[in-house]
Amino acid sequence: MRLHICAVGRLRTGPERVLIDDYLQRFDRSGRALGLGPVEEHEVEGKKGGGVAAEAALLSRAIPSGAAIIALDERGRMLTSPEFAALIARFRDGGRQDLALVIGGADGLASGLRNDADAVLSFGPMVWPHMLVRVMIAEQLYRAASILAGAPYHRA
Repeated sequence: MRLHICAVGRLRTGPERVLIDDYLQRFDRSGRALGLGPVEEHEVEGKKGGGVAAEAALLSRAIPSGAAIIALDERGRMLTSPEFAALIARFRDGGRQDLALVIGGADGLASGLRNDADAVLSFGPMVWPHMLVRVMIAEQLYRAASILAGAPYHRA
């Protein structure tokens, strides 16, 4: 199953980019044997004055047709890492070819895009900058692959 991180905003060089690249490279190595990957990043520009509706239209075009959608939003469910790994495995085992992880811009996701998602997840009740959310989802993808492979990275 191919994975897609669909996010508002362009990630430039810097510490976030280094971390994302590291975790996605680790994920690619461990996920391949599990039928997961590669991960593609799709960045869309935030629309000044267009708001979340304009961003949702751009994000919707970045999501592959037929993909399972996980929206990352502060109003979503909080999962443990093993629960997140199991969710990914369910999509994969259910025959989904693509999984899109969708991250909104500074004002979040439009309600329509959130409502159309197969799952809405939160990294907690605090609001996180979308660039850090990208780092966190990259790490959680690697952690999920490690959990599914029975590797020792996740020690809970």
